[in-house]
Amino acid sequence: MAATFRRLAFGAAVAVGALLAGCAQFPDEHQRPWADQPSLEPQAGPQPSIEGETPPPQTGAPKPQKPAAPVGCEDPDPAVVATCLDPVGAIAVLPDGQGALVGERATGRILRVQRGAQPRELARVPVDPSGDGGLTGLALSPSYGEDELFYAYVTAPGGNEVVRIAPGDRPKPVLTGIPRGASGNSGALLDDGKGALLVATGNAGDPADAANPASLAGKVLRVDGFGNPAPGNPDPTSRVVASGLAEPGGLCGAPGAGTYWVTDRGGSQDALYQVQPGRPLGAPSWTWREKPGVAGCAAAQSAVVVALRGVPALFTLHPGPDGTITGQPTRVMENTYGRFSAAALGPDGLLWLGTSNKAGGRPVSSDDRALRIEPPTGGAAGKD
Repeated sequence: MAATFRRLAFGAAVAVGALLAGCAQFPDEHQRPWADQPSLEPQAGPQPSIEGETPPPQTGAPKPQKPAAPVGCEDPDPAVVATCLDPVGAIAVLPDGQGALVGERATGRILRVQRGAQPRELARVPVDPSGDGGLTGLALSPSYGEDELFYAYVTAPGGNEVVRIAPGDRPKPVLTGIPRGASGNSGALLDDGKGALLVATGNAGDPADAANPASLAGKVLRVDGFGNPAPGNPDPTSRVVASGLAEPGGLCGAPGAGTYWVTDRGGSQDALYQVQPGRPLGAPSWTWREKPGVAGCAAAQSAVVVALRGVPALFTLHPGPDGTITGQPTRVMENTYGRFSAAALGPDGLLWLGTSNKAGGRPVSSDDRALRIEPPTGGAAGKD
């Protein structure tokens, strides 16, 4: 069973970096020292482009600063890895931290991007982006370096599902039966560091479904590589480990601390919840009544970064040992790259971000973009 799952288990889209002390089930969650490693040699792709004339940084990525103006798809900002994308729905960082898989929410295209090389289209999954859906989650297989398998959360014509993608093969559903509705179709993926995958699902526009234990809508699920209830679930016969979501934007966590987070856009406010499998979702750890459009997130043991797709900024929050947020969240990177939709922490501790400026923002000529930066701290906990 362990060998079979090792081949098929899901990898984390939101990789845990050097600040995390997580388990090492999936390669992008391994804690590794920063070092140049062999590239995956991506090949040329037809549409998006990346700026490749500036050499990669030797010891990290540049800190956020006001970028120089791009010209067409050429962007001189050294933090920019890929340009002229469709709005980004999800990012999964590759094991060496030098590249990433980027999924476009509305087109279903998945590209491998890396500084200094043209992006390569790996797959194009049929998706329906209506009702907050499309391609909204990505995760690598535990042996991605050998088999290049990866997984996506998508809104398909027949419903929301998780699919497995192999090079040169058609996407194969591995978890189906997630309801689809006029709204609430977004979802997210995260390796829990214990050999299982956490899957956040929307409520398909029906809050009653989110409260129904027989429905997969509005839930956090914990599954194995076949989409079945994972070993160690509180109820061995059920995939459901938490209920009550509306439109999840991202899953992230510090598995070594057993702490996971999910962002949610629901009702009169946006929210950040702590996820503890087997316990009720409970009250949010933080809420935003102004509804900035919380999206993807990335987490270490001392900070959570939340992407905002409704305003041009990020939020940084500082959780205490019990999961409560200390001090006030800090808005950072305002009006720097526009609106953000996806976030993932690489194994080197650097933060990958995807933008969604073509979906209601103020795009520049090189939008939408994938970025790689040092995580903004937002100052000490409790500081505005």
